[in-house]
Amino acid sequence: MPARVLTRHGIERPAPGTGIKVHFKDSKGALIKTVEANEGDNILEVAHEHDVDLEGACEGSVACSTCHVILPVEFYNQLPEPEDDENDMLDMAFGLTDTSRLGCQVKLTRALDGITATLPAATRNMFVDGVKPTKH
Repeated sequence: MPARVLTRHGIERPAPGTGIKVHFKDSKGALIKTVEANEGDNILEVAHEHDVDLEGACEGSVACSTCHVILPVEFYNQLPEPEDDENDMLDMAFGLTDTSRLGCQVKLTRALDGITATLPAATRNMFVDGVKPTKH
């Protein structure tokens, strides 16, 4: 098991150079940030921890589409098929593509090392549009 270090959030993080690399890009393809995560983390949690502007209004309960990300086909194809509830939420996502997933449902594995999550140009949340959630 790789060495781990603590972040300012008190969460165990991989020692530099030992984690799963996740690249976040904006809708135009510009790199926002590259971070390292642990196996089992999901893209939404990682984005929030590293201040990447991926909303996640329902806090990962698969009740909205605000953590919609677009993945490269080679990584998308490595993921399990989306469950029905994820597909239902993706149907409401702005800018849906063939390789769209909800970030809260993309669990990181070593095989996903180097994955790029591209944020869409906008999000759509019919329940709380414009309201950012607060941590409980």
